[in-house]
Amino acid sequence: MLVLGIETSCDETAAAVCSNGELRSNIINTQLIHKEFGGVVPELASREHLKSIIPVVDRALKEADVSLNEIEAICVTKGPGLVGSLLVGISFAKSLAFSQNIPIIGVNHIEAHLWAPVFENPEIEPPFIGLIISGGHTQLWSVRDFGDYELIGQTLDDAVGEAFDKIAKMLDLDYPGGPEIDRLSKSGDPEYHKFPRPHIKGGNPDFSFSGLKTSVLYFLNSLTKDQIIERRADIAASFQQAVIDTLVRKTLDTADKFEVKKIILGGGVSANSGIKHQMRESAEEKGIDVYIPTTEFCTDNAAMIAYTGYRKFRDYGYRDNLEFSPDPGLKIVNN
Repeated sequence: MLVLGIETSCDETAAAVCSNGELRSNIINTQLIHKEFGGVVPELASREHLKSIIPVVDRALKEADVSLNEIEAICVTKGPGLVGSLLVGISFAKSLAFSQNIPIIGVNHIEAHLWAPVFENPEIEPPFIGLIISGGHTQLWSVRDFGDYELIGQTLDDAVGEAFDKIAKMLDLDYPGGPEIDRLSKSGDPEYHKFPRPHIKGGNPDFSFSGLKTSVLYFLNSLTKDQIIERRADIAASFQQAVIDTLVRKTLDTADKFEVKKIILGGGVSANSGIKHQMRESAEEKGIDVYIPTTEFCTDNAAMIAYTGYRKFRDYGYRDNLEFSPDPGLKIVNN
């Protein structure tokens, strides 16, 4: 079954083609216009999606060597995300589904991230623990089967990617902040300053990064501008280590609690080299396998949307009518 996936939840316009769950193409256009504003501007994101969606879909079809007439279903992100961005993708997907008289399947963006590693690790089978870390989400999931999920913990305030961006701005680094801090941390001392590890004790599975962010701010206020410049790599590394320790500890504790020997990571922040290294190293000591997608599948992409939509249609016969709307706060509902 050939399906076309479309993803426009934030600032990536993406399209992909899958054949019976196997990837044929995956095109991602990342919007660069937001860089000068230090964050995603929703109105600009919607406009950029309007400009990009037709050429991106055309490229996905061409790379997959299929025509639109051969596509048997359309899978599209319906939430969570920016409402304007979602609306562009959904409206376009509806027009294709209507014109071709084929099913349309709305997909939850977070559920799709849980299955992003499958393209490079087709052997993955539930149960596993999923850690989703991005600019908008920090969540721990128990995945018992496809369509059977339980939310174990989530951030109570800032998402981890948001915290990276804010600290990067404090350090006068470029946006997006995550890759910049990761790059800078490689030459820094993670033991330079001991920032707090929020909620790391007591078995609490939830996350909180606002206190860590405030701690960094107070520490920077205690330094001169020259001291900050001189020790910027050390500060970045110390902050990143606090984040890593928190994410790894909570994820491994959750795996222990549920007696699960597999962990997957998804979302843009899972591309962080420090997180990947420590998660794998710490999990190996406990005999736990860790699956982390390459950057192409960590960030928002349509391959995971196409795969998840295909599975929803194949396994459960799920499909939407042409009247569904974007849902910026969409929750995962078990099938």
